[in-house]
Amino acid sequence: MVYQAFYRVYRPQSFAEMSGQQHVKQTLQNALLHNKTTHAYLFSGPRGTGKTSAAKIFAKALNCEKGPSEEPCNECPTCIGITDGSDTDVIEFDAASNSRVEEMRDIIEKVRFAPSNARFKVYIIDEVHMLSNSAFNALLKTLEEPPSHVVFILATTEPHKLPLTIISRCQRFDFKPLTPTDLIDRMKTVLADAKIESDEGALKVIAQAASGGMRDALSMLDQVVSFSGDALTVKEALLVTGSIGEDIFYQLAEALLHKDAGAALTLLDQLIAEGKDVSRLAEDLITFFRDLLLLRTAPNLKSLLELVSGDQRFEELASRFDPDDLYSFIDILAKTQQEMRFSNHAKVYIESALLKMIHLEAMPKQVQSENGAEASPALLEKITELERIVNGLQQQIKAGTTGSADAQTSGQPRRSASKTSQTFKVPSGKINEVLKSATKLDIQTIRENWAGMMQTLQKSHAALLEEAEPVAASTESFVLKFKYEIHCLMASENSSLRLGLAEALTAQTGKSYEVIYVPEEGWLKVRGEFIRNHDLGKQNASTELTEEEKATEEIMDFVKEAELETADPLVVEAEKIFGKDFIEVHDD
Repeated sequence: MVYQAFYRVYRPQSFAEMSGQQHVKQTLQNALLHNKTTHAYLFSGPRGTGKTSAAKIFAKALNCEKGPSEEPCNECPTCIGITDGSDTDVIEFDAASNSRVEEMRDIIEKVRFAPSNARFKVYIIDEVHMLSNSAFNALLKTLEEPPSHVVFILATTEPHKLPLTIISRCQRFDFKPLTPTDLIDRMKTVLADAKIESDEGALKVIAQAASGGMRDALSMLDQVVSFSGDALTVKEALLVTGSIGEDIFYQLAEALLHKDAGAALTLLDQLIAEGKDVSRLAEDLITFFRDLLLLRTAPNLKSLLELVSGDQRFEELASRFDPDDLYSFIDILAKTQQEMRFSNHAKVYIESALLKMIHLEAMPKQVQSENGAEASPALLEKITELERIVNGLQQQIKAGTTGSADAQTSGQPRRSASKTSQTFKVPSGKINEVLKSATKLDIQTIRENWAGMMQTLQKSHAALLEEAEPVAASTESFVLKFKYEIHCLMASENSSLRLGLAEALTAQTGKSYEVIYVPEEGWLKVRGEFIRNHDLGKQNASTELTEEEKATEEIMDFVKEAELETADPLVVEAEKIFGKDFIEVHDD
């Protein structure tokens, strides 16, 4: 009898024999058990995950003489005919080689004929994404409203290539890659039936190389059995699959730890000389460092390891690596893997990656810009200084006073500590001079041009002035009020901001103004004193006002109007009703 490959001999014949895909099996079995099967199904997923096998098992369970049942009996003539492919009512159609509309029309013409032996005619269309647009259009109407005796099962590895009109008319089942445990269990069953001894490590190597596909795993198992004979060993599995053994990985990791470039490059050259694929080598190295990272950060999850066994030797090896270095190794290899796809010199890329990993500590862990360029030492020094200032400001906010930053930053240079802890000195005299000669026209001009001026400033300057607002202006100066004292201090000491603000104001208004910086608390205090002083003077004045007093009266009206604009409307209304003497405002 002609020899058949393992994946053909040991194709599952019932849902119980299928590996994994529990969500698919349970849904189909429940539909069969409660007679709720539909007319069209779409099975999608990676290759070798059981799509066609599940379709044939479902067709047998649907047409079984003892069914429909949740499992086919595999004994009746219908089940046997479907298994060996002789049943004319279950038609397997390969869309990859029959993609034209003519072949699809031939199927559609035969759909209306009743099944000859079985209960349903089942059309299994494999690789359905290969059909042409005309073939899809021809299938569309029949798929939507087929005769009651017809069931379509579409199988594909690329569901995104199917028209949405086709997908919407099917019940979709997504097949997932099989886990290494599922693959190993199935291979053990096959080897036990074939009476072949095996090493657990050899099966693990094959499962890892299969990447979740049962057909790939059984094909490689068949190849390893042909090479080794009556017993499978790890060495033979590594040789046939082109994988790398744990010992090589261990030696390579030791070379990286000891910064031994010669040993690492020699091991790499040895692997390439043995015929290892460079792209596959990069992928295996990523998986290896991922396993080390798993052992380093979550040692209890050894069941998730893919390449290493997780024994004491590798636990000790993982503990010697810093997690940040392992993250960096994975990033370097991932970028190298992408770059190798567009080059004919893959070996050079993988060698460069190893050298980068070896010299990782020698390269300073510097701040990098978005384009990958390393920052200059001057920029690093500025960043460090800014970090110290921010820490001091955070302490001020937490403590509620400016002096608390001194205790927090006592270990910093004296000059930096004093700078972050000083308070702003309110220029009361200048503010009073502005208030004495303030005009509505000037403050309106500045406020109208303020938004346009902010857009012309640097982003850092605009951010600092975001919560600042002009509150009073004369023909030569204006007062800029800040909500927070620290922002006022920073703005007043920033020479580039002062220069940029002056230029922007001149460009927007056509006039040059001197800017007087003041925090909100200081502004309220100076303005209140100004109002009180002028009110007292007004009470002692005669009933007839001089020209100077009239000007003062206009200024007072303007100041009070500005006060009302910035005041809380609820507080203003309460003062109107009850009087200012009976109102006390608490700011939470």
